[in-house]
Amino acid sequence: MTEVNGAEHYEVLIIGGGMVGSAIACALGQQKIRVAVFDRLQPEVFDKSQLPDLRVSALSYASEQFLRNLNAWQHIEQMRTCPYRRMAVWEKLHLPGGKELDKRPNQTLFDACEIDHEQLGFIVENRVTQLGLIKSLQQLETVGLYCPATIESMSFSEQNSSITLSDGRTFTGNLVIGADGANSQVRQQAGIRLDYRDYEQQCMVATVEIEGGVQDITWQAFTETGPESFLPLPDIDGKSYASVVWYNLPENISRLMKLSDQEFIDELTRTFPIELPGIVKLHERGFFPLARRHALEYHKNGAVLAGDSAHTINPLAGQGVNLGFQDAACLAEILIEAHKAGESLGDSEVLGRYEKARRQGNQLMMSTMDAFYHAFSNDIKPLKMVRNLALGLAGATKPAVKEVMKYAMGISGDLPSLARKK
Repeated sequence: MTEVNGAEHYEVLIIGGGMVGSAIACALGQQKIRVAVFDRLQPEVFDKSQLPDLRVSALSYASEQFLRNLNAWQHIEQMRTCPYRRMAVWEKLHLPGGKELDKRPNQTLFDACEIDHEQLGFIVENRVTQLGLIKSLQQLETVGLYCPATIESMSFSEQNSSITLSDGRTFTGNLVIGADGANSQVRQQAGIRLDYRDYEQQCMVATVEIEGGVQDITWQAFTETGPESFLPLPDIDGKSYASVVWYNLPENISRLMKLSDQEFIDELTRTFPIELPGIVKLHERGFFPLARRHALEYHKNGAVLAGDSAHTINPLAGQGVNLGFQDAACLAEILIEAHKAGESLGDSEVLGRYEKARRQGNQLMMSTMDAFYHAFSNDIKPLKMVRNLALGLAGATKPAVKEVMKYAMGISGDLPSLARKK
């Protein structure tokens, strides 16, 4: 950091110290680029005896490699992770009397052993991932972390942007990166508009204690009102936990939130597939609306967006954070190359390379999740027959299943080098 006309000057100012913002800071800091990271809240210090947080993510193989390359994975592993080796997907089918079918010709099972991998990915609490990244960036001499910090004002230009904090301190930089989430202040201040669509469903997440020990499978059963999903979590002090995710209509989510803990467990047990382990206790539940957002531009006037500030997708396949990390890896690589070439990091030509590299892939993933959402969130008989036939064929076609696994994990496909194994 240097001081210019009373302001503290960095090359890059990152608004948002969550998973994506901290990852970008680590990648740039490793190359000695001067970076300042600002966030409103400090994450709570980790304690191994604490119950699992409500917000978790399924980190892909590519995201794991990215975090390893940032020297953050070692810190994450020292806290806790839960590998999952199998993933099952099917649509719930019922007999005329209402009983669910025992056999599932429409189920597709993904198993890591079929592609000679130990696991498909890891379920990790968002706070754990963020703390691992913060520990990594704190070891970098050229990165400054300002947290808690409240931003009073921002101004952007391709040559010199600035932010002022509520305590009066001013910071300038050649580039401002908005990694400040779906309601991005950077996006709003830069005047970048959104393509915004509400989904008809909401998403409830609950952390439960389960019987039978830690699980190694995650599954998702489609229903006409939304999927019912199960995510394994690590054991804590000899007790096993899981995250259950329940997509449903807003009025049903509202009803579920009003139930007592035992009433909720009873409803969960009655409704979810028989694969659901016995529920010992409900520890926490919450819900959030589902919306698709996509910025019409990824950069403007020396400001650039990454992660949820640029796009949010339907969380059906849990790809939101993985897309965010791909943004982070791609943006960091482009900025590092530009820095080495002596280009201004806020230059529209530099930032245009990032948008060109990421927009199409993000749009494709958003459209794919939309297609799944619209195809399965109904009870239209011809469509139901076609989609279940497709699921059954997919499950019986091993080469196709293997290719889907490799792509979803980030083993194949066009990925930034920072997200590849070194």
